[in-house]
Amino acid sequence: MTELRFDGQVAIVTGAANGLGKAYAFFLASRGASVVVNDLGGSLTGSGGSAAADSVVEKIVASGGKAVANYSSVENGSDIVQTAIDTFGRVDIVINNAGILRDVSFKNMTDKDWDDIHAVHLRGAYKTTQAAWPHFRKQKYGRVIVTSSAAGLYGNFGQCNYSSAKAGMIGFGETLAKEGAKYNIVTNIIAPVAASRMTATVLPPGILQYLAPEWVVPVVAVLVHPSNTTENGSIFEMGAGYAAKLRWERARGGLVRCDETMTPGAILAKWADVNDFTNAAHPTTTADMVSYLRQSNALPPNAPGKPVRFDGRVAVVTGAGAGLGRCYALLFAKLGAKVVVNDFVDPFTVVNEIKENGGTAVPNKVSVEDGDAVIKAAIDAFGRVDVLVNNAGILRDKSFQNMTDKMWDEIMNVHLRGTYKCARAAYPYMVKQKYGRIVNTTSTSGIYGNYGQANYAAAKTAVIGFSRALAVEGRRNNIFVNVISPSAGTQLTANVLPDEVVKTRKPDYVAPIVVLLCSDKCPSTATGQLFESGCGWQGRIRWQRTGGYNFPLDTPLTPEEVIKHWADIVNFDNGRADHPEAAADSRARIMANIDRYAKRAKSDSPVSVNYVAAIEQAKSARSAGTILSFTDKDTILYNISLGATKNQLPLVFEQHPDFRVLPTFGVIPATTATRPFNLQDIVPNFSPNMLLHGEHYLEIRKYPIPTSGTLVSFVKLVEVVDKEKASIAVVGTTTKDAVTGDDIFYNEFSLFLRGAGGFGGPSSRPSNGRSTTAYIVPVRSPDAVTKETTKADQAMVYRLNGDRNPLHIDSTFSAKGGFKEPILHGLCSFGIAGKHIFEKFGEIKNIKARFVGIVTPGQTLVTEMWRDGLVVRFQTRVQETGKLCMAGGGAELLGTTKTHL
Repeated sequence: MTELRFDGQVAIVTGAANGLGKAYAFFLASRGASVVVNDLGGSLTGSGGSAAADSVVEKIVASGGKAVANYSSVENGSDIVQTAIDTFGRVDIVINNAGILRDVSFKNMTDKDWDDIHAVHLRGAYKTTQAAWPHFRKQKYGRVIVTSSAAGLYGNFGQCNYSSAKAGMIGFGETLAKEGAKYNIVTNIIAPVAASRMTATVLPPGILQYLAPEWVVPVVAVLVHPSNTTENGSIFEMGAGYAAKLRWERARGGLVRCDETMTPGAILAKWADVNDFTNAAHPTTTADMVSYLRQSNALPPNAPGKPVRFDGRVAVVTGAGAGLGRCYALLFAKLGAKVVVNDFVDPFTVVNEIKENGGTAVPNKVSVEDGDAVIKAAIDAFGRVDVLVNNAGILRDKSFQNMTDKMWDEIMNVHLRGTYKCARAAYPYMVKQKYGRIVNTTSTSGIYGNYGQANYAAAKTAVIGFSRALAVEGRRNNIFVNVISPSAGTQLTANVLPDEVVKTRKPDYVAPIVVLLCSDKCPSTATGQLFESGCGWQGRIRWQRTGGYNFPLDTPLTPEEVIKHWADIVNFDNGRADHPEAAADSRARIMANIDRYAKRAKSDSPVSVNYVAAIEQAKSARSAGTILSFTDKDTILYNISLGATKNQLPLVFEQHPDFRVLPTFGVIPATTATRPFNLQDIVPNFSPNMLLHGEHYLEIRKYPIPTSGTLVSFVKLVEVVDKEKASIAVVGTTTKDAVTGDDIFYNEFSLFLRGAGGFGGPSSRPSNGRSTTAYIVPVRSPDAVTKETTKADQAMVYRLNGDRNPLHIDSTFSAKGGFKEPILHGLCSFGIAGKHIFEKFGEIKNIKARFVGIVTPGQTLVTEMWRDGLVVRFQTRVQETGKLCMAGGGAELLGTTKTHL
């Protein structure tokens, strides 16, 4: 096959200094493209310098390629595109890759956490792509990639902001595909899983070694090549040699008669039909509502079904002054709810209508952008909030080329940010009362994309991602979150649909399913789901994913090889397609391919590799340094994740004169740092599923420990010990202050690699000070004992520090590891024990322990401590089982006085 080339083309890659972006830039340049390497050079949180892009450019030029650096934020997309025009005279490809993280549970999310994510991911993609669009149209050629993620497709705990922004890419990309088609502008959406700064904390280290960006780049190269004229507006999932395509799948649905017998109970009676995917459709536009209405009118009156009531409940409906919102409010009131009628123009008419019918309601005339004021109306009037229907909306339709920033921002502010603000204000009340029902509003323009609605479509699919992530978080507090895509004639659609269609698509025909989703009668499985409704018909929408293709992990992947198997990647009809519902379903496919490779590698057992030499080479490998920027909020989060309470103000209040971070915070920058070597290259038969964290040693090299700043961590391989049937890899990480260069922490941890020994390496490790000291607890009773019961959600909170191994949140993943339920991170237990020593004896100089057992969230940790001068020996056991979870522990005290918290 002829090699795919990009000679004469100019590509812009945002976020191109690291990870995927860097790999895109290198590859495109190697195939003849001139590349604009855009990067702020920032950390995961978006801060940092701009020299990182220069390094990539220098390497490309040194290899004979053409590249130029650009340091602008993607929010200034026109500057990035202008660099391409000024330097190379044109632009042909835009790969929107730049991204940051602001992971935090929804109840703790700030507006800044929300706004920063959307500014970079969603608005940045809009600004950069729109700046290139006139050039694409003029030359009748362009290729665009927008980057989503598993979090965007399925939702993910602690990522309501990120899931929202990444889901927004779907509607945005689908709309660009429709607008650009006649100009030969092709846009596709990718959801990659690759080892990068942004994923280094999501999956275990052993797994990350198989997630090189080079497994994603060839698929993207096929999509942005001139030869791709068939895939446009498509969605692809890829990583670790696996690639598949996704599409929307619509249920056959349930149809009822549109009359006064169309009640929530009538919809409930048809619930099996609503979720029946027999002979499912795979649409690219709205359902045929005219046909459904004709069929509906031919049906007999509906059976009443189970009664649905809202007595004692309080419902907030936004945009309730007319149309859909009015119908929702009237039906809630009719069924016993007390209603807050929110509308920026006129809530009073509907309130009066409700009161005239004997109901209870109060008006709220504020913008949904002030969600606090919307929910305050419910609390002031009724003392609680049980139901929130986010319905408010506006339109600012315009072709993408002519869309203004004002049009983009106004749509985002009302539809997306307004939904977030109202939900954020209501959520604490719902958590406290252990009950809540939220229905958010998307549209078919969002699900399938629509010409002239890039802003609206992006906002509406972003609402889906937000809802799915919030459903994940809310479930344990009996908070259900769903999404409705209504088809109704309203003021909002009056200028979009023909007049006769507007008149027949009554909002009354959508209200029953919305009200049902907000009720106690709604099936418990209905959360995080998407429903389309109108004209008596309602059906669920879900993803369908091809079986895809699994490329072998022992052979470098090329675009040419991808093309050979393209038919397999996009085949929905070979019986291998499935229907993923959660991020774990995305990981499962990737894990399966990794497992296949690991088993094959083990059976092949190559003996020709000189692993001893490979280890020595890995020891000399130099780390580029991994940046971690953090603020006092991150400090407080870490302390809280180890059980700090409101009564320990120095740990939770940034303005306290003794504000501090617990000393074991030092493990965070180390465990998220990138290694300059791969484990599979230095031991035989390596399998990520056979990897265990054995021992951990932390040394605090400078006090006071900073509570905010920028750190840079350098990783090295210390030693690999051959235990015949296993091996132990010892990894050391030095963490420095990025500004002063001072050492702050040193971590050393051993990784026990089962089945990866017998290669002729050393059988023991030489002594190396405190990191190799063997601590043996005395026979006498301990000098101090501290008991602490972990919280049921402690694992969920701890993983927000950065190391979000799915083993600690996803029951499917933990089951594969042999655990009945997700377990507490070993370093969380390590931190809690360190806190116990800190509370009893003061600041510590270093601490070490060996992990010997698991802890399930909710169990009680008992730390037994023996002091001998400045050394504290300790062990930690699980009270409920009596078994040790950490043994051989030792800490050297700094010699300061006991700390009082």
